[in-house]
Amino acid sequence: MPSLSLGSRLALIILLGTIATVSSVLFVAYGALVEDFEDILTEQQLYETRRIASEVNQRLQLKLDMLSESASLLTHGKKLVSHEEIVTQLERQKLLKSLFPDGILVFDHNATAIFENSYTPGRLGTNYADRKHFQQAIETRKPVISRPVIGRTTGVPLLSFLAPIESDDGDLLGLLGGTINLGKTSIVPVAMLEEIANDEATFTIIDSENFLFIEGGVIAQNGITPLPSPGENKLIDAALSGITSGHAVGPDGRELIYATSHLQRLGWQFVRAVPYEWATAPAKESFSHFVWISLGIALVISLVSYFLTRSALNPLDRMTRKINRMVRAPSKADRLDPGGASEVRNLAIAFNHLMDERDAISAMKDQFVSNVSHELRTPLTSINGALRLIESGATGNLPARAQAMNSLALRNGQRLQLLISDLLDFSKLTAGQMSVTLAPESLLPILESTVFDNQTMADEYNVVLTAHCNTRQKVITDPHRLRQILDNFVSNAIKFSPANGKVRVFVETGTAGSTRIVVQDHGDGVPETFVERLFDRFSQADTGNTKTTAGTGLGLAICRELAALMNGHLGYYYDQGAHFWIELPAVGNEA
Repeated sequence: MPSLSLGSRLALIILLGTIATVSSVLFVAYGALVEDFEDILTEQQLYETRRIASEVNQRLQLKLDMLSESASLLTHGKKLVSHEEIVTQLERQKLLKSLFPDGILVFDHNATAIFENSYTPGRLGTNYADRKHFQQAIETRKPVISRPVIGRTTGVPLLSFLAPIESDDGDLLGLLGGTINLGKTSIVPVAMLEEIANDEATFTIIDSENFLFIEGGVIAQNGITPLPSPGENKLIDAALSGITSGHAVGPDGRELIYATSHLQRLGWQFVRAVPYEWATAPAKESFSHFVWISLGIALVISLVSYFLTRSALNPLDRMTRKINRMVRAPSKADRLDPGGASEVRNLAIAFNHLMDERDAISAMKDQFVSNVSHELRTPLTSINGALRLIESGATGNLPARAQAMNSLALRNGQRLQLLISDLLDFSKLTAGQMSVTLAPESLLPILESTVFDNQTMADEYNVVLTAHCNTRQKVITDPHRLRQILDNFVSNAIKFSPANGKVRVFVETGTAGSTRIVVQDHGDGVPETFVERLFDRFSQADTGNTKTTAGTGLGLAICRELAALMNGHLGYYYDQGAHFWIELPAVGNEA
């Protein structure tokens, strides 16, 4: 049976892979969508219950703090104030009356009621020492809130707040109490209850200690409702199971997503639930759009991949011949594994042959550049020396035109010498043969010599060149290599400064244990698109409409390598002009 061609194999693989991928993605995507929407709804319910619990807790604490503050006003230091003064003090406490609309009471040290601001038959003279929260307040001498209780004389569900009244010596003189009738006043803010009702969510409060619950956060006039029997209300069963969030079936048989939050001081659980359809409905809607988009993309990918694969594999033989011709003009690439189909195998063999030739030529090129640079430096030094002698007048005065031509030849000879020096330095750095001698050096002489040696160039470009440095500043460096870096920075700054511009060399504190030397100009700086490649080898940027001055593109790359050899680093930033800087270890940081 003849085997399929490589093109047919790839087309079939792409087609089957696309179908399998799309099917898997669709299957996983629906489950992920439902799960994500479910998680979002669950987190939302958790947030809401915690928000309600936090708001209720804050309101309870406010009531308790206010009661405690008022209790401190009901003593003369040794004993309780008189009945008339109690009436006066409590009459002034408008906020206290609004916080406890269902009654404010004063008890003696035995927990017997001796004053009430609203009359209830039989309440005055009644002793409450047998109530747990009274015992706790008397024993701890701290403000307390009771769990929901049934009023002894009123017979209605209450929350009782107590704050001890103490003498200056710390003796218990009595208790100030406030009550909230849970049948009249909901401890959950009305705005929150209305918000829940508008959301069509289910909200319930469970008193886990007394096994009672409050439907919708409002207690009926006839008291707190007992919990339903186990199995009668599965939402209540789930809330009491100890699992703070999950799924449950509501009384109407619908699946719900619920969450609970516990208010410790009352022993109450706040339960909030929403229908499970709130998660599946948006997931189904999103999934339907996703299905059609995925099927369309899969069809397009399959067709495009098939035609591209067929058209790309046909010219493999031609590519092989073309790569063989590339041996004469090598380019950077990796070796290929000579395996697989015959077309790919032939291409890999030809490509690897090309790369072998490229490596040989690259090595020969590096050696050639190094040799030529060395050979050119000696005669060029003699030529420049002779031109300098003529420039200085050692051979006599020259006509003006001859003097100008000699100066032009000298400048270009010096430029050529700098280019050759860059090539030699870079060859040494690449080969790891460059060495530096590090020692503590004063910066002032180095900066002054940098300004002095570059002053002629600054005058030529009509640029003001200055240096600022403290005489005591020293760094660990090789002065010759530091000069090489600073000369590069300064010459670039001069070249790219506007006429009558200023180039400033100054010193500032660098990162920990280092000193930073900055060369600042007022030019346009380096284009933002080029900054990342600024210190790469053979990199030159275009500024404005004019290309940079001629060069090898090695200057800044050499500076970076030299800085690393001296345990420093360099960088660039723009702030109303270009700022090139180098940081070197300060004296005292030799390690």
